[in-house]
Amino acid sequence: MSSEPAPVAEATPPVQSLEPPVKAASSGEAPEHRALVLTGFGGYEKVKVQTRRSGSPGPGELSVRVRACGLNFADVMMRQGLYDRLPSLPFCPGMECAGTVCAVGEEVRDRQVGDKVMILARTGLWQEVVNVPAVQTFLMPEGMSFEEAAALPVNYITAYMILFDFGNLRPNQSVLIHMAAGGVGTAAIQLCKTVENVTIFGTASASKHDSLKESGVAHPIDYRTMDYAEEVRKISPKGVDIVMDPLGGSDTSKAFHLLKPMGKVITYGVANLITGQKKNLMAMAKTWWNQFSINAIQLLHHNKAVCGYDLGNMDEEYKLLTGVVLKLINLYNQGKIKPKIDSVWSFDQVADAMKHMQEKKNVGKVILVPEAPKEESKKVEN
Repeated sequence: MSSEPAPVAEATPPVQSLEPPVKAASSGEAPEHRALVLTGFGGYEKVKVQTRRSGSPGPGELSVRVRACGLNFADVMMRQGLYDRLPSLPFCPGMECAGTVCAVGEEVRDRQVGDKVMILARTGLWQEVVNVPAVQTFLMPEGMSFEEAAALPVNYITAYMILFDFGNLRPNQSVLIHMAAGGVGTAAIQLCKTVENVTIFGTASASKHDSLKESGVAHPIDYRTMDYAEEVRKISPKGVDIVMDPLGGSDTSKAFHLLKPMGKVITYGVANLITGQKKNLMAMAKTWWNQFSINAIQLLHHNKAVCGYDLGNMDEEYKLLTGVVLKLINLYNQGKIKPKIDSVWSFDQVADAMKHMQEKKNVGKVILVPEAPKEESKKVEN
């Protein structure tokens, strides 16, 4: 399927679902569907499977039968109440998913029933059926699976904009990627490989180093047993050109001091806040106390840049994000990028899926699906 908008017949009225409802509804009621709902802030048990109803899509909206959803570190932070601009409890988490358009609202001219789409939103996508603005959807390229499509929006948009829009990555440069085996990390490695002779340093536990080397990381570093800054300096005494910093706290300061002249640190998360199932006030205090701070005069003298990136706060930048997705689809069609799926879990296994990711056992993307995954897609122990 082309990445260009799909043609729609003129004056097409809203079309009802081509698929049977998840659960039969009484006359006049919308059908029920299953959804993952955050019932309160805290541990894994706070996310529960519940039934919800969704009506017909409104003007400018699509109704999508969801086939796969992405699990992100931001969802873990949401569960603990560490994320800003959250809806009132209870609400459905989920920033990305993929599925098939089953109904089209009025005023939609570039999508039609049957289109396979991936969706990006702040929250609300961990459901079997979602109604979303058409501008938040992107047509899936031919040959892409629903699991791959659910793994692309958050991680690849983030990695692309950090490396190319902020980082201005060019041939013969070097990049330090933290959490290199995670979703953003694996996306960033693939994108770095699209530029000639980029040297990649990647932090991850030792058990993941062979996988990182196979994917293109020249220098895997075990952050649990080594000082990664010292290890980078041993190999590259002048430091690196770009540091991707999802950690925050004192690690942002370390990143800044690892930069070469004209280097850039792009901070895009505060993973150091996460130390267990629930919010840890001591970890929060330590992270904020050690948070890196610098003024404009100091930046001037250092010849370095500090950038901040938050995809969640660009939810209204539809044109900008669509441009990035089209570039990513082009790279996918060329075979230069391909989302790496670590494991697939059903909605009923959401607690195990979150635990798996929070304990950093994944190499690649963790995916949620409404129904139990096929046997061959089930999680394989690392």
